[in-house]
This record gives sequence, C-alpha cells and structure tokens, in this order.
Amino acid sequence: MNGLLDLAVQLRLVGAVLVGVGLFHAALPRVIGWPADLDGTTLMTRRVSWAHLFFIGLTCVLLGLLPLLLAGELLAGTPLGTALLAGQTVFWGARWLFQFTVFPSRLWRGDPLRTLGHVAFAVLWTWVTVVFACALWRVL
Repeated sequence: MNGLLDLAVQLRLVGAVLVGVGLFHAALPRVIGWPADLDGTTLMTRRVSWAHLFFIGLTCVLLGLLPLLLAGELLAGTPLGTALLAGQTVFWGARWLFQFTVFPSRLWRGDPLRTLGHVAFAVLWTWVTVVFACALWRVL
C-alpha cells in the first residue's frame, strides 16, 4: 500500500512536520512574546531560556529527520530501529501528556488564537504519538 495511510508515508509526514516544528522555534519567541517577558529576568535566566529554546528546536529537527529520511529502516524491525521507535513513542507521548497537564485551560481559554494553538497542538501530538506507536507495534 503506497497511499497516505501507509505507515512509512505517515512516518515521513510526521518527520517533515517535526522538522518544521523545530525550525519554527526560530520565530516562536516573538510569537509568544518572550523578549518582553524575559526583559525583567536575570541575564542567566535569559541565556538559559534561549539555550533551551535552541536545543528544543534542534531536537525536534533531529527527531524529525529520522522518520523523514529513514522510515524504511525504522520499520525493518532491527533492534536499533525498534529502540528508536520506542524512544520516539515515549518522547512524543510525554509531550502529548504535557499538552493537557502543563498548559492548563486558563492559559488559552478566552483567547481565540491561543485556543486554536492548543487544539492544533493537541491534535498534532496525538497524531505524532499514534504514528510512532503504530510503527512500534508493527515491528514488535
């Protein structure tokens, strides 16, 4: 099956989206107003915040490149591919859980743009996690 529902195709799509999410981190601070928020903090806090932002973006890009470029290898059932799929499933499953526990409704409810963002990210992390979990299930 080579259609959109093919697991290898879904892995590649997830990978492309994760690369995009990682690259979006370059614009994220301005979108959510970080510069103004961080102005009142110490230099150390600002530097740590920017460093973490950079490495989160880089992590998203690198974790996205794996399924984007190596979907077939991930689905081959090798110990390394299976371990990578397990790691991705746990990582993105944790991110999915954070969407509902770390970002309470008071942060987004009543603001149409933030509500849209919350819903979009809830759908995104669900899809990403399900695709990796299905791939892992297939190779086990």
